[in-house]
Amino acid sequence: MPSFSDYIVFVDESGDHGMETIDPSYPVFVLAFCIFEKEAYAGTAAPGVLRFKFRHFGHEQVILHEHEIRKTKGPFQFLFDASRREPFYNDLNELITASPFTLVTSVIDKHRHRKRYAQPNNPYSISVGFGLERVFKHLKGLGCEGGTTHFVFEKRGPKEDGDIEQVFRRVCEGANYSGQRLPFEIVMADKKCNSAGLQIADLVARPVGRRALNPDQPNRAYDLILPKFRRSPTGRLDGWGVKIFP
Repeated sequence: MPSFSDYIVFVDESGDHGMETIDPSYPVFVLAFCIFEKEAYAGTAAPGVLRFKFRHFGHEQVILHEHEIRKTKGPFQFLFDASRREPFYNDLNELITASPFTLVTSVIDKHRHRKRYAQPNNPYSISVGFGLERVFKHLKGLGCEGGTTHFVFEKRGPKEDGDIEQVFRRVCEGANYSGQRLPFEIVMADKKCNSAGLQIADLVARPVGRRALNPDQPNRAYDLILPKFRRSPTGRLDGWGVKIFP
């Protein structure tokens, strides 16, 4: 009988990981790792997403995608109607607030990255390494060192998926800060699988990027997820729940 940990991690991104062209309005790449205790995920988070969809769409087949919500595209065009928009966002905020997860994020400032290194590494690869190291430390702190922990990533294409898996396995085999083997496995999931965990990860990634770019700008979405971040015993966030590089 295989041994699995009590936790599962969902991973999603915000921004473009390419270094050749940098979007001047959003020159960062963010990778968000949402760590769920499995019983809490099955009992609270996933049913919460279902209830939210039934209330606002009447069915569960809609994928909650931050970009489409923000741009009022596709199934979210009804948000042009103020009478439906306010209840939707109120309930969405409550959904995130009530979801029991711990958040670890990597933020790559692409302008600084390109200035510092003549041949900058892929931001996605860097972010995977930072995230896995911090999730491992978090689980170790919880006393959860035994059993395999699965990380669910969204599929992005054959080449991209292969690159991610290669980086993931290299980090887990010891190419990390501690040099330890990490008891993690990667699962590549199609967006159409309608994973509640992946949709939550997608919703929280961009607010972290916006905060990194404009720390003094009001950011209601970031304020909602602020209590979710992994922190040091003294409450420190930087380097624990948020790793900004360089």
